[in-house]
Amino acid sequence: MVGQLPAPVGAGVYNVYTGELAGSVVPTAAQLGLEPPRFCADCGRRMVVQVRPDGWWAKCSRHGRVDSHDLEDQR
Repeated sequence: MVGQLPAPVGAGVYNVYTGELAGSVVPTAAQLGLEPPRFCADCGRRMVVQVRPDGWWAKCSRHGRVDSHDLEDQR
């Protein structure tokens, strides 16, 4: 899985910020990194999101949980 983002926020069929099909407009706050992903990229389901002072985590009921710290390791 090196070099790939986890399923809930990786490249998929759905936009992780709007839940619409991939390629739709990304909100400005998300482009600036101020908004965590709210929808699963693979299935489009709304995820449970917890924002913390040092980051966030998001969990899809089908594809699992991803933490912002995990994504920083891949940058």
